[in-house]
Amino acid sequence: MTPSAHFMNKALEQAAQALFLSSPNPRVGCVIVDASDRIIGQGFTQQAGGPHAEVMALRDAAAKGNDVRGATAYVTLEPCSHHGRTGPCCDALIAAGIGKVVGALTDPNPQVAGQGFARLRAAGVDVEIGPGGAESRELNIGFFSRMIRGTPWVRMKAASSLDGVTALHNGQSQWITSAAARAEGHAWRARACTILTGIGTVLEDNPRMNVRDVDTPRQPRIAVVDSKLEIPLDAHVLKAPSGCLIYTCSTKQSKIEALQALGATVIAMPNAAGKVDLAAMLRDLAARGTNELHVEAGFKLNGSLIREGLVDELLFYQAPKLLGTGAMGIANFGPLDRLDQGLPLVFHDVARLGPDLRIVARVQGREQF
Repeated sequence: MTPSAHFMNKALEQAAQALFLSSPNPRVGCVIVDASDRIIGQGFTQQAGGPHAEVMALRDAAAKGNDVRGATAYVTLEPCSHHGRTGPCCDALIAAGIGKVVGALTDPNPQVAGQGFARLRAAGVDVEIGPGGAESRELNIGFFSRMIRGTPWVRMKAASSLDGVTALHNGQSQWITSAAARAEGHAWRARACTILTGIGTVLEDNPRMNVRDVDTPRQPRIAVVDSKLEIPLDAHVLKAPSGCLIYTCSTKQSKIEALQALGATVIAMPNAAGKVDLAAMLRDLAARGTNELHVEAGFKLNGSLIREGLVDELLFYQAPKLLGTGAMGIANFGPLDRLDQGLPLVFHDVARLGPDLRIVARVQGREQF
C-alpha cells in the first residue's frame, strides 16, 4: 500500500465516525500528515451546523501544538468552497498554510463541484485527487444520490423467514429474527436521515420507529404515507424528536390542524389515482435534506415502491425457519407473467448474523448515477 493510500484509509476511518452524526452533510474525514509521515491532526464532520472534517483536523493539530504549515491534508471529499452554516473549508486549509491536499473525489454538490480544488490550486496548494474515491462514495451514497438525482437513496428493510414470510395470517410477527438482527437493524435506522412507514403499519403496530438498540447522537425524522389521514393523534410516531412528516391526499382541515398542533408536518401530495405520489414524495424528502431513506413498511407500501421503480437497495434479515402459506410476504406486487419481469438484484453483501442471514441487495443499475 502506498503512503497516500494508507493515509486516505486513515481519513476514511475518521469519516466512518460521522456515520450517525453528520446528516444531511456528507460523512467526511481528514488526516493531516507532516513531512516525516506523522499524523499531526485528524477529525471528522460534526452535526449539521458544526465544524467540518478539515476544521476539526486543524483544531486537533493546534491543540497538540503541531505546526501544519507545509503539511499534507488527506480528505475523503473535496473541501467545500461555499458559505453555508460554516465557512469554506478550502479557505481554512489555505489560511493554515497547508502545502498539499489529497482529496478522494470531487464533491457532487453543485455549490462545490470542483471549485474547492480550483481555489486551493489558485492559492498555490498542490492538489491530488484519489485514492479512496470508491470508498468515500459508498459511505456517502445517499448524499451523492440527493445531489445528482434529486432523490434519496431508498433502502427497504424487511425481516422474514427463509420462505419470505414477514407475519403470520393472524398478524403475529414479533419476533421472526433474532435479537442480533434487530440490533443491527437499529444501526441501519441510525444512519438514515428519515425512516418511512405506511399507515397500515402505524394502525397495526403503533411503532415508535426510533433508534433504541444502538447509541446515536441523533434520531432520524419519521415520514408516514397516509392517503386518507387515518393516523391516530396518539400514534407514537407523532412524538418523534426530529419531527414527523405525513404525506397524504386528504384535505380534512380539522385533522390537519390537530396534527400540526402536535408538531407534525402534513404534506398533500396526491397523484392522478388519488394515492400519494411516491416519486414526488422522494423529491420532497430530498429537498428537506434526506440523503438515505430507510423504509420499514408493510407489503402494500413496499409493493408500491417496487412497482414504481423507486427502491435502490434491499436490506433483508432471514431467519432459518419456514412459516408456510397463508401468511404475509415482503411486498405486494405482481402477479408476473414472465420471469424476466422480476426485479433484478445484485448481492452487495451477504453475512451471518447470529442464527440469521443478512442480505444487502441492490436493484440492478440503480447505483449508476
